[in-house]
Amino acid sequence: MKQNPLSFQLNLSPEDFLPATEEEKQSQVIMRESVSFWKDGMRRLVKNKVAMVSLIVIILVMIFSFIVPMFYPYSYKEQFKGANHLAPMEYSEAEQERIAAGEKVFPHIFGTDKMGRDYAIRVMMGSRISLVVGLIATAIILVIGSVYGSIAAFFGGKVDLIMMRIVDIIYTIPDILLIVLLSFALKAPLNALKNEPGFGWVGIVGQNLISIFIVFALLYWVGMSRMVRSQILTLKESEFVTAARAMGVSNGKIIRRHLLTNCIGILIVTTTLQIPSSIFTESFLSFLGMGVAVPLPSLGSLASDALNGFNTYPYLLFVPAGLISLIILSFNLLGDGLRDAFDPKLKH
Repeated sequence: MKQNPLSFQLNLSPEDFLPATEEEKQSQVIMRESVSFWKDGMRRLVKNKVAMVSLIVIILVMIFSFIVPMFYPYSYKEQFKGANHLAPMEYSEAEQERIAAGEKVFPHIFGTDKMGRDYAIRVMMGSRISLVVGLIATAIILVIGSVYGSIAAFFGGKVDLIMMRIVDIIYTIPDILLIVLLSFALKAPLNALKNEPGFGWVGIVGQNLISIFIVFALLYWVGMSRMVRSQILTLKESEFVTAARAMGVSNGKIIRRHLLTNCIGILIVTTTLQIPSSIFTESFLSFLGMGVAVPLPSLGSLASDALNGFNTYPYLLFVPAGLISLIILSFNLLGDGLRDAFDPKLKH
Protein backbone atom coordinates (compact mmCIF):
# COMPACT_ATOMS: atom_id res chain seq x y z
CA MET A 1 0.00 0.00 0.00
CA LYS A 2 1.20 3.47 -0.76
CA GLN A 3 1.88 5.31 2.48
CA ASN A 4 0.65 8.81 3.12
CA PRO A 5 3.63 11.14 2.57
CA LEU A 6 2.63 13.11 5.68
CA SER A 7 2.65 10.00 7.90
CA PHE A 8 5.46 9.36 10.39
CA GLN A 9 5.15 5.55 10.15
CA LEU A 10 8.06 3.58 8.64
CA ASN A 11 7.44 2.06 5.24
CA LEU A 12 9.00 -1.40 5.80
CA SER A 13 9.14 -4.41 3.54
CA PRO A 14 9.93 -8.10 4.29
CA GLU A 15 13.39 -7.67 2.73
CA ASP A 16 14.33 -5.25 5.50
CA PHE A 17 14.18 -8.09 8.05
CA LEU A 18 16.59 -10.45 6.27
CA PRO A 19 19.85 -11.32 8.13
CA ALA A 20 22.85 -9.19 7.19
CA THR A 21 25.39 -10.70 4.83
CA GLU A 22 29.06 -11.21 5.81
CA GLU A 23 30.02 -8.28 3.60
CA GLU A 24 27.60 -5.99 5.39
CA LYS A 25 28.82 -7.18 8.77
CA GLN A 26 32.45 -6.45 7.90
CA SER A 27 31.53 -2.97 6.69
CA GLN A 28 30.14 -2.18 10.13
CA VAL A 29 33.34 -3.22 11.96
CA ILE A 30 35.29 -0.05 12.73
CA MET A 31 38.29 -0.77 14.92
CA ARG A 32 41.37 1.32 15.61
CA GLU A 33 44.67 -0.50 15.41
CA SER A 34 46.19 -1.11 18.82
CA VAL A 35 49.52 0.73 19.06
CA SER A 36 52.08 1.14 21.82
CA PHE A 37 53.03 4.45 23.44
CA TRP A 38 56.25 4.67 21.44
CA LYS A 39 54.65 3.76 18.12
CA ASP A 40 51.87 6.29 18.62
CA GLY A 41 54.38 8.97 19.59
CA MET A 42 56.59 8.27 16.57
CA ARG A 43 53.57 8.47 14.27
CA ARG A 44 52.74 11.89 15.65
CA LEU A 45 56.37 12.97 15.40
CA VAL A 46 56.69 11.91 11.76
CA LYS A 47 53.63 14.01 10.90
CA ASN A 48 55.35 17.08 12.35
CA LYS A 49 57.25 18.40 9.32
CA VAL A 50 59.17 21.07 11.26
CA ALA A 51 60.46 18.49 13.76
CA MET A 52 61.47 16.08 11.00
CA VAL A 53 63.35 18.80 9.10
CA SER A 54 65.12 19.72 12.36
CA LEU A 55 66.04 16.06 12.90
CA ILE A 56 67.50 15.87 9.37
CA VAL A 57 69.52 19.04 10.01
CA ILE A 58 70.87 17.58 13.28
CA ILE A 59 71.87 14.36 11.49
CA LEU A 60 73.65 16.38 8.78
CA VAL A 61 75.49 18.42 11.43
CA MET A 62 76.51 15.16 13.15
CA ILE A 63 77.87 13.82 9.84
CA PHE A 64 79.66 17.13 9.23
CA SER A 65 81.20 17.02 12.72
CA PHE A 66 82.05 13.35 13.26
CA ILE A 67 82.36 11.61 9.88
CA VAL A 68 83.64 14.21 7.38
CA PRO A 69 86.83 14.98 9.42
CA MET A 70 87.84 11.31 9.05
CA PHE A 71 88.19 11.82 5.29
CA TYR A 72 89.23 15.49 5.26
CA PRO A 73 92.84 15.91 4.05
CA TYR A 74 93.79 18.59 6.60
CA SER A 75 94.18 18.55 10.39
CA TYR A 76 92.80 21.18 12.74
CA LYS A 77 96.36 21.74 14.11
CA GLU A 78 98.13 21.82 10.74
CA GLN A 79 99.57 25.22 9.77
CA PHE A 80 100.35 26.19 6.17
CA LYS A 81 103.23 28.55 5.52
CA GLY A 82 102.17 31.75 3.77
CA ALA A 83 98.48 30.81 4.01
CA ASN A 84 97.40 33.28 6.68
CA HIS A 85 93.86 34.62 6.24
CA LEU A 86 93.10 33.04 2.89
CA ALA A 87 89.63 33.69 1.52
CA PRO A 88 87.26 30.73 0.94
CA MET A 89 88.41 28.47 -1.93
CA GLU A 90 91.70 30.41 -2.19
CA TYR A 91 95.22 28.88 -2.42
CA SER A 92 98.50 30.10 -1.00
CA GLU A 93 101.47 30.84 -3.30
CA ALA A 94 103.13 27.53 -2.41
CA GLU A 95 99.91 25.64 -3.18
CA GLN A 96 99.52 27.48 -6.47
CA GLU A 97 103.04 26.40 -7.44
CA ARG A 98 102.15 22.79 -6.59
CA ILE A 99 99.03 23.08 -8.74
CA ALA A 100 101.09 24.53 -11.59
CA ALA A 101 103.41 21.53 -11.26
CA GLY A 102 100.46 19.23 -11.86
CA GLU A 103 99.80 18.25 -8.26
CA LYS A 104 96.23 18.07 -6.95
CA VAL A 105 95.64 20.31 -3.93
CA PHE A 106 92.42 20.22 -1.94
CA PRO A 107 90.97 23.74 -1.59
CA HIS A 108 90.42 25.57 1.70
CA ILE A 109 86.62 25.60 1.62
CA PHE A 110 86.19 28.23 4.35
CA GLY A 111 89.62 29.75 3.89
CA THR A 112 92.24 29.83 6.66
CA ASP A 113 92.62 31.63 9.99
CA LYS A 114 95.35 34.03 11.13
CA MET A 115 97.73 31.14 11.85
CA GLY A 116 97.31 29.53 8.44
CA ARG A 117 95.10 26.64 9.62
CA ASP A 118 92.30 25.32 7.43
CA TYR A 119 89.12 26.91 8.80
CA ALA A 120 86.69 24.26 7.56
CA ILE A 121 88.26 21.44 9.59
CA ARG A 122 88.46 23.72 12.63
CA VAL A 123 84.74 24.46 12.32
CA MET A 124 84.04 20.72 12.02
CA MET A 125 86.10 19.96 15.13
CA GLY A 126 84.60 22.95 16.93
CA SER A 127 81.07 21.73 16.28
CA ARG A 128 82.13 18.24 17.41
CA ILE A 129 83.50 19.62 20.69
CA SER A 130 80.37 21.71 21.28
CA LEU A 131 78.06 18.77 20.57
CA VAL A 132 80.05 16.33 22.73
CA VAL A 133 80.20 18.78 25.63
CA GLY A 134 76.49 19.52 25.28
CA LEU A 135 75.54 15.83 25.18
CA ILE A 136 77.80 14.84 28.11
CA ALA A 137 76.60 17.77 30.21
CA THR A 138 72.96 16.89 29.41
CA ALA A 139 73.59 13.26 30.40
CA ILE A 140 75.02 14.44 33.73
CA ILE A 141 71.98 16.67 34.27
CA LEU A 142 69.59 13.85 33.35
CA VAL A 143 71.11 11.31 35.74
CA ILE A 144 71.49 13.61 38.74
CA GLY A 145 68.21 15.48 38.22
CA SER A 146 66.05 12.39 37.68
CA VAL A 147 67.51 10.50 40.67
CA TYR A 148 67.32 13.50 43.01
CA GLY A 149 63.80 14.54 41.97
CA SER A 150 62.40 11.00 42.13
CA ILE A 151 63.80 10.38 45.62
CA ALA A 152 62.42 13.68 46.92
CA ALA A 153 58.94 13.03 45.50
CA PHE A 154 58.73 9.34 46.42
CA PHE A 155 59.59 9.70 50.11
CA GLY A 156 57.88 13.08 50.52
CA GLY A 157 57.41 14.73 53.92
CA LYS A 158 60.55 16.09 55.59
CA VAL A 159 62.79 14.42 53.01
CA ASP A 160 61.06 16.28 50.18
CA LEU A 161 61.05 19.53 52.17
CA ILE A 162 64.79 19.44 52.93
CA MET A 163 65.80 18.31 49.43
CA MET A 164 63.74 20.98 47.68
CA ARG A 165 65.08 23.71 49.97
CA ILE A 166 68.55 22.63 48.86
CA VAL A 167 67.37 23.06 45.26
CA ASP A 168 66.15 26.58 46.10
CA ILE A 169 69.57 27.43 47.56
CA ILE A 170 71.37 26.08 44.48
CA TYR A 171 69.20 28.29 42.27
CA THR A 172 70.74 31.36 43.93
CA ILE A 173 74.37 30.41 43.18
CA PRO A 174 75.84 32.35 40.20
CA ASP A 175 77.17 29.72 37.79
CA ILE A 176 79.68 31.91 35.93
CA LEU A 177 81.32 32.99 39.18
CA LEU A 178 81.55 29.36 40.32
CA ILE A 179 83.18 28.32 37.02
CA VAL A 180 85.82 31.06 37.37
CA LEU A 181 86.54 30.10 40.97
CA LEU A 182 86.77 26.39 40.11
CA SER A 183 89.09 27.12 37.18
CA PHE A 184 91.57 28.82 39.51
CA ALA A 185 91.10 26.32 42.35
CA LEU A 186 91.55 23.26 40.12
CA LYS A 187 94.43 24.62 38.04
CA ALA A 188 97.27 23.33 40.25
CA PRO A 189 95.73 19.91 41.09
CA LEU A 190 94.84 19.20 37.46
CA ASN A 191 98.26 20.28 36.20
CA ALA A 192 99.81 17.79 38.62
CA LEU A 193 97.28 15.10 37.69
CA LYS A 194 97.82 15.27 33.92
CA ASN A 195 101.43 14.10 34.38
CA GLU A 196 100.26 10.93 36.11
CA PRO A 197 100.01 7.70 34.05
CA GLY A 198 96.56 7.26 32.56
CA PHE A 199 95.52 10.89 33.07
CA GLY A 200 96.87 12.41 29.86
CA TRP A 201 93.33 13.26 28.82
CA VAL A 202 93.27 15.93 31.56
CA GLY A 203 95.80 18.01 29.64
CA ILE A 204 93.86 17.57 26.39
CA VAL A 205 90.49 18.55 27.87
CA GLY A 206 91.88 21.32 30.09
CA GLN A 207 90.89 22.54 33.53
CA ASN A 208 88.33 25.01 32.15
CA LEU A 209 86.26 22.29 30.51
CA ILE A 210 86.52 20.04 33.56
CA SER A 211 85.30 22.98 35.65
CA ILE A 212 82.33 23.36 33.31
CA PHE A 213 81.38 19.69 33.78
CA ILE A 214 81.68 20.03 37.56
CA VAL A 215 79.43 23.09 37.54
CA PHE A 216 76.87 21.26 35.41
CA ALA A 217 76.94 18.44 37.95
CA LEU A 218 76.58 20.88 40.85
CA LEU A 219 74.06 23.42 39.55
CA TYR A 220 72.29 22.73 36.27
CA TRP A 221 70.29 19.64 37.27
CA VAL A 222 67.83 21.53 39.48
CA GLY A 223 65.36 22.21 36.66
CA MET A 224 65.33 18.54 35.68
CA SER A 225 64.81 17.48 39.30
CA ARG A 226 61.76 19.72 39.66
CA MET A 227 60.27 18.37 36.45
CA VAL A 228 60.75 14.76 37.56
CA ARG A 229 59.47 15.51 41.06
CA SER A 230 56.19 16.91 39.72
CA GLN A 231 55.62 13.75 37.65
CA ILE A 232 56.53 11.33 40.46
CA LEU A 233 54.20 13.10 42.92
CA THR A 234 51.29 12.22 40.62
CA LEU A 235 52.43 8.70 39.70
CA LYS A 236 53.26 7.46 43.20
CA GLU A 237 49.56 7.46 44.13
CA SER A 238 48.71 5.14 41.24
CA GLU A 239 47.36 1.61 41.72
CA PHE A 240 50.39 -0.12 40.19
CA VAL A 241 52.66 1.50 42.80
CA THR A 242 50.34 0.38 45.59
CA ALA A 243 50.33 -3.15 44.15
CA ALA A 244 54.15 -3.16 43.93
CA ARG A 245 54.42 -2.11 47.57
CA ALA A 246 51.94 -4.82 48.60
CA MET A 247 54.09 -7.41 46.80
CA GLY A 248 57.13 -6.32 48.80
CA VAL A 249 59.04 -4.61 45.98
CA SER A 250 61.85 -2.41 47.32
CA ASN A 251 61.64 1.38 47.11
CA GLY A 252 64.61 1.58 44.77
CA LYS A 253 63.09 -0.89 42.34
CA ILE A 254 59.73 0.94 42.42
CA ILE A 255 61.45 4.22 41.57
CA ARG A 256 63.62 2.66 38.87
CA ARG A 257 61.22 0.24 37.19
CA HIS A 258 57.81 1.77 37.75
CA LEU A 259 58.02 5.52 38.34
CA LEU A 260 60.94 6.63 36.16
CA THR A 261 59.86 4.23 33.40
CA ASN A 262 56.48 5.95 33.26
CA CYS A 263 58.23 9.35 33.11
CA ILE A 264 60.36 8.37 30.11
CA GLY A 265 58.38 10.53 27.66
CA ILE A 266 58.81 13.65 29.77
CA LEU A 267 62.48 12.81 30.36
CA ILE A 268 63.15 12.53 26.62
CA VAL A 269 61.46 15.84 25.89
CA THR A 270 63.19 17.66 28.76
CA THR A 271 66.58 16.18 27.84
CA THR A 272 66.21 17.19 24.19
CA LEU A 273 65.38 20.75 25.21
CA GLN A 274 68.33 20.77 27.64
CA ILE A 275 70.89 19.90 24.94
CA PRO A 276 70.77 23.32 23.16
CA SER A 277 70.98 25.08 26.53
CA SER A 278 74.13 23.12 27.40
CA ILE A 279 75.65 23.80 23.97
CA PHE A 280 74.94 27.51 24.30
CA THR A 281 76.46 27.60 27.80
CA GLU A 282 79.63 25.88 26.57
CA SER A 283 79.88 28.18 23.52
CA PHE A 284 79.33 31.26 25.68
CA LEU A 285 82.05 30.22 28.15
CA SER A 286 84.44 29.35 25.30
CA PHE A 287 83.73 32.77 23.81
CA LEU A 288 84.84 34.30 27.13
CA GLY A 289 88.00 32.18 27.10
CA MET A 290 86.88 29.72 29.79
CA GLY A 291 86.21 26.76 27.50
CA VAL A 292 88.33 24.12 25.80
CA ALA A 293 92.12 24.30 25.94
CA VAL A 294 94.20 25.40 22.95
CA PRO A 295 94.68 24.06 20.26
CA LEU A 296 91.27 22.32 20.50
CA PRO A 297 88.67 24.54 18.81
CA SER A 298 85.12 25.21 19.91
CA LEU A 299 82.46 27.15 18.07
CA GLY A 300 82.52 29.73 20.85
CA SER A 301 86.32 30.10 20.79
CA LEU A 302 86.31 30.33 16.99
CA ALA A 303 83.76 33.15 17.16
CA SER A 304 85.86 34.90 19.83
CA ASP A 305 89.04 34.67 17.74
CA ALA A 306 87.19 36.00 14.68
CA LEU A 307 86.14 39.20 16.46
CA ASN A 308 89.63 40.71 16.20
CA GLY A 309 89.54 40.73 12.41
CA PHE A 310 85.81 41.14 11.92
CA ASN A 311 86.07 44.26 9.73
CA THR A 312 88.50 42.53 7.32
CA TYR A 313 87.45 38.87 7.56
CA PRO A 314 83.77 38.83 8.63
CA TYR A 315 83.15 35.32 7.27
CA LEU A 316 85.35 33.89 10.04
CA LEU A 317 82.67 34.96 12.53
CA PHE A 318 79.60 34.21 10.42
CA VAL A 319 80.45 30.52 9.94
CA PRO A 320 80.73 29.42 13.62
CA ALA A 321 78.00 31.83 14.79
CA GLY A 322 75.62 30.59 12.09
CA LEU A 323 76.38 26.96 12.96
CA ILE A 324 75.71 27.60 16.67
CA SER A 325 72.37 29.20 15.80
CA LEU A 326 71.45 26.34 13.46
CA ILE A 327 72.26 23.64 16.04
CA ILE A 328 70.39 25.36 18.87
CA LEU A 329 67.37 26.14 16.70
CA SER A 330 67.19 22.57 15.36
CA PHE A 331 67.34 21.01 18.83
CA ASN A 332 64.70 23.41 20.14
CA LEU A 333 62.31 22.67 17.27
CA LEU A 334 62.92 18.93 17.63
CA GLY A 335 62.25 19.20 21.37
CA ASP A 336 58.97 21.00 20.67
CA GLY A 337 58.01 18.24 18.24
CA LEU A 338 58.86 15.52 20.77
CA ARG A 339 56.82 17.32 23.41
CA ASP A 340 53.80 17.46 21.08
CA ALA A 341 54.24 13.79 20.20
CA PHE A 342 54.92 12.22 23.60
CA ASP A 343 53.15 14.45 26.10
CA PRO A 344 49.80 12.74 26.84
CA LYS A 345 48.20 16.03 27.89
CA LEU A 346 48.65 17.43 24.36
CA LYS A 347 47.03 14.48 22.55
CA HIS A 348 43.84 15.29 20.68
